[in-house]
Amino acid sequence: MATDTMLAFGYPDSLVREYDHWVVLARPKQVTMGALVMACKENAQSFGAISGDAFREQERVIGDIEQGLKTFSAFEKINYLMLMMVDKEVHFHVLPRYSETKKFDGVDYPDPVWPAAPDLSAGLVLQGKSLAAMVAGVRACWPD
Repeated sequence: MATDTMLAFGYPDSLVREYDHWVVLARPKQVTMGALVMACKENAQSFGAISGDAFREQERVIGDIEQGLKTFSAFEKINYLMLMMVDKEVHFHVLPRYSETKKFDGVDYPDPVWPAAPDLSAGLVLQGKSLAAMVAGVRACWPD
């Protein structure tokens, strides 16, 4: 069953990969190219409330995220932001960071505040075919 947070970030259309306790979603608002959301499938509203199994699986999920995004976009840094102010269930915004503008599917994706903290209010909103293209592009680079 999908959590409200998963649905808020476009699940199932934005799904890149599903694990036993986590999903990785293409973030519909691309703060930087390849921005993702790593969301726990449990209804926990604090990090300490997720199950031990979810904590253990997180190591694999993070490894897959970093390997997949490095193949997809050769990021220079990666930011994991856990905020849970609006979307209550445990999730991380995963933002690959770049010192130069990246291009995907004919669209420019700048990182205008590099190297400062990312601006979550900025970014290109993907819908329909553009979201599907981003999901497919990242998914194609995901480790098996």
